[in-house]
Amino acid sequence: MAKFVHCLLLALLPAALAAPAPAPIVAAPHPMITARASLTDRTPTRVQERDLISSIEGFGSYLSSVLGTFPSYVASGVPNFFQDFPTGTAVEKSLGISSTDLAATPTQVLNIPGYANWTDQGWNLRFRGNVFKQPNISESKLDDLANVFLVGTSIQQLPPAEQTQARNLTAEIYVVQQGGVNVTMNIEPASSQGSDGTAGGSNAITAGGGAQNITLMGQTTSEGDFDQFLPLKNVSGPGGYLLPGNATTSIQRLNVFTQGTETGNATSYLVPEAGLTIISDIDDILRITRIYQPADGLLNSFAKAFVPWMNMPDIYANWSKSIPDFHFHYLTTTPEQVTRNYMDFIFKTYPGGSFDTRPLNFSDVSATLSIRKFLLEKIFQTYPKRKFILIADTSNSDVMKDYPAMATEFPNQVQCIFLRNTSAIDSGDKFPYDTSGFKNLSQNQYMFFLVPDDLTNLDIVNGQCYNTTIKQNVTFSYQGLPFGLGKKNAAGRLDAGWNGLVVAGLVMLLGSCLGIL
Repeated sequence: MAKFVHCLLLALLPAALAAPAPAPIVAAPHPMITARASLTDRTPTRVQERDLISSIEGFGSYLSSVLGTFPSYVASGVPNFFQDFPTGTAVEKSLGISSTDLAATPTQVLNIPGYANWTDQGWNLRFRGNVFKQPNISESKLDDLANVFLVGTSIQQLPPAEQTQARNLTAEIYVVQQGGVNVTMNIEPASSQGSDGTAGGSNAITAGGGAQNITLMGQTTSEGDFDQFLPLKNVSGPGGYLLPGNATTSIQRLNVFTQGTETGNATSYLVPEAGLTIISDIDDILRITRIYQPADGLLNSFAKAFVPWMNMPDIYANWSKSIPDFHFHYLTTTPEQVTRNYMDFIFKTYPGGSFDTRPLNFSDVSATLSIRKFLLEKIFQTYPKRKFILIADTSNSDVMKDYPAMATEFPNQVQCIFLRNTSAIDSGDKFPYDTSGFKNLSQNQYMFFLVPDDLTNLDIVNGQCYNTTIKQNVTFSYQGLPFGLGKKNAAGRLDAGWNGLVVAGLVMLLGSCLGIL
């Protein structure tokens, strides 16, 4: 008890000195068609944090002085496996791979499902992916590498199926990216893709034509990445031509195959100028991850089969069938090396759609600071006439900050914001979340929900985003703090002047005392 009281006093000590930081005013960007991405080599950066608390890392020195060392996944806000993956020559050195052996290994391509926008020159398709080689690694070595990513267990303690998945995912991480490579894509109409065969919406159609070969501009970056928009020729086919994006609301599908490898296949989507797009997170919204419980989050991502969260597939299937020309776009900040499992899961479980993930290289310095915001702005600016549905969960501090910011920066484009309140239905989520960004938004524009069925009977096409039967209890401050801290007083100020820095310290200190971290 004495230790708990001591920790509590340490946590409260800086409270009186803290004050809420004013929200920055950001001018809305001018909508424009996304330009071709630069292929200039860039310096690899740290993974954008899937923060539990946004300011935890900045508080590190204070925490270290009080607590000593603490797990790196707590310092960064994400499990270890989400960051600091070895790349390129670092993999070769760590595995002792000879250049001769690597040269004999076939080249593979991660081809991420892309989207195309309509321009004055026709359709402009985004090609995004990574070129790599997967070296031969012995099973015993894979086991040693996999155990680095497992918390509280080892690969030897897992059931056989989970051992296999852990080894396969570890092998996907320990690949050697191939820089300076020319990439050519074969394009042809796609019949269907996705769990319900409607790929991207109830009226998604097979493109009438468009079969062609396209060589990407320049070569892959030093980290093997490619990311650029290139124009499509409107080549005729069995079904006619590609429908112009300003004269149709239908989403058209194209298959994109990488020449020279059987691994680089994806389905891309020609998305018209106007319509409705959903940008969906995956972890803890479409599948059970429990990212807020690092040991569980790692095991669910590394070894266990992906499991849908409750009946969320039914919700998405209903939207796909009932909303005309609904474009599904899946956004995860998981590093690209481990996104193949994500794409496979979506393909088997949810309507097909385009993807965004964290690349190894960036052409824009702003992306190194907030990858989710960077990717959101990219697609918003690509489709200035489309409306967007944003859906994620409260365990993402970047979501809690970036989603309401998008509604402010693009006020005519954000139709609805849906956030699963993970802490309300999962006692394992012990971390607070900041709702202050929603203060100036209309309640009809957003909803914090508990279960998938809360999303039924909403007319989201016409902007009905709030189910009045779901109690919100939002005080526009930090929610879920212990002892009632963070609630607003009568003057509208946070009690004791709590800001993110002090919240982080409090949670970390109490977590240490209670043994939850």
